[in-house]
Amino acid sequence: MINYKNLMHLAQEARNYSYSPYSHFRVGAALLSKSGKIYTGCNIENAAYSATNCAERTAIFKAVSEGERDFVALAIVGGREGETSDFCAPCGVCRQVISEFCPKEFEIVLGNEDKFKVYTLDQLLPLSFSDKDL
Repeated sequence: MINYKNLMHLAQEARNYSYSPYSHFRVGAALLSKSGKIYTGCNIENAAYSATNCAERTAIFKAVSEGERDFVALAIVGGREGETSDFCAPCGVCRQVISEFCPKEFEIVLGNEDKFKVYTLDQLLPLSFSDKDL
């Protein structure tokens, strides 16, 4: 059984490493692999906004770069500095990256440590583009 509360806690902690001097919107993510290892990530901004990398993609790219390819769940926590939003959904680019590595039933946990909701990837990206579309 997945300990969603712990996953949300680790996502919350990952926010502490956010580099967000422009938006002041800090996001942390915690990605649980099937092997049981958890990869965290935070958003890293850049003055040239297109070079910014989201927390979700940071966690996924970290895991993939270390050889992981099978994932169970992803927790996302975000908000302006000093605050935690009730709901911080992944952007469209992150949803597409998640779909590259995860099945439609992959779980994405949104909210905070105390109150969160679990969604499937298919709920957040119902008409995804995949290798089958190439």
